[in-house]
Amino acid sequence: MKLRVDRDVLAEAVTWTARSVPARPPVPVLAGVRLEASGSTLVLASFDYEVSAHCEVPADIEAEGVVLVSGRLLADIAKALPAKPVDLELEGTKVMVTCGSSRFSLSAMAADDYPALPPMPQVAGTIDAHDLAQAVAQVSIAASRDETLPLLTSIQVDVQGDALTLMATDRYRLAVREMTWTPSDSSLETTALLKARTLSDVAKSLTSSGDVTLALSDGGGTSSGLIGFEAGGRRTTSLLTDGDYPPVLRLFPEQTLIHATVGREELMAAVRRVSLVAERSTPIHMSFTQGTLALEAGQSDDAQASESIVAHLEGDDIATAFNPGYLLDGLGAISDPYVRLDFTHASKPAVLTGMSAIGGEEDSSFRYLIMPIRFGA
Repeated sequence: MKLRVDRDVLAEAVTWTARSVPARPPVPVLAGVRLEASGSTLVLASFDYEVSAHCEVPADIEAEGVVLVSGRLLADIAKALPAKPVDLELEGTKVMVTCGSSRFSLSAMAADDYPALPPMPQVAGTIDAHDLAQAVAQVSIAASRDETLPLLTSIQVDVQGDALTLMATDRYRLAVREMTWTPSDSSLETTALLKARTLSDVAKSLTSSGDVTLALSDGGGTSSGLIGFEAGGRRTTSLLTDGDYPPVLRLFPEQTLIHATVGREELMAAVRRVSLVAERSTPIHMSFTQGTLALEAGQSDDAQASESIVAHLEGDDIATAFNPGYLLDGLGAISDPYVRLDFTHASKPAVLTGMSAIGGEEDSSFRYLIMPIRFGA
């Protein structure tokens, strides 16, 4: 194999492909990225038996061939090379990387032992790349980090025709984003569970493309299910999480009688300041009265904090308390200038949504439900 490729193109392609290379691979070959030179294209691939990555970039191919090299090492080298064309050549059991006066020699791994990448499932439809990235960022904040609960470390993707809903929960908060997309079949109804970490990585890496193609296997939510994403010469697949997601949508109250509207940036700044004195796992107290929101934190004699900001309240006065980190996550996921907090009772979950103005229309496409913390806890 012998080829020449643009340095920036190579660096970006290797970095994207090697992102799924495990830090401690169960077998040595899984630490590699497979390079295949054919025609006028260099194909890069990686696979860890759960997530696969496939990327195609243009290259000047002098001699076709296949080679397997350390993915992380090649990515580090490619990013550090000078801004000049890069030559890759297989010499015996070594891969020579030359760029200007820089020259590296990498050991070639056994390419024949590398597992075959799974094929893309059947195309289900397309979705705008920017919309997908925004939706995943909003929802993934509520996914659990506890690997002993694999269902809750996942995001549920629910498809009902041209309506696509993402949701995630860690039992303390719930994030739901509803959006439209373009399905291949307008009668399509399916559900898939995908690890939040994997979906976040995919959404971030495909934002440069206009549309992302979404593909789903017939396995649905079973362990044999597969989901795929493709855009701009990049393709990735992932196994779906096995199991049934809890029926979390029923946690949203059917009716709320207390509504508070606050400037989002002002509330975030106040929460950050007041929570400086809050010890780990201690709440920030919020008291809503007509025209005012009072925030308090700090239960020890060492430090306390309080602050008041303007709030518009509809309904009875209410006092509650939240985990400040969870509250800031929800506020940060909302892009509107105002946030509306809907309550049924001080001890019941509150629902956060965005608003363009006080008294304006509520943006219900993203909803964030947060559980309160009991005052005596």
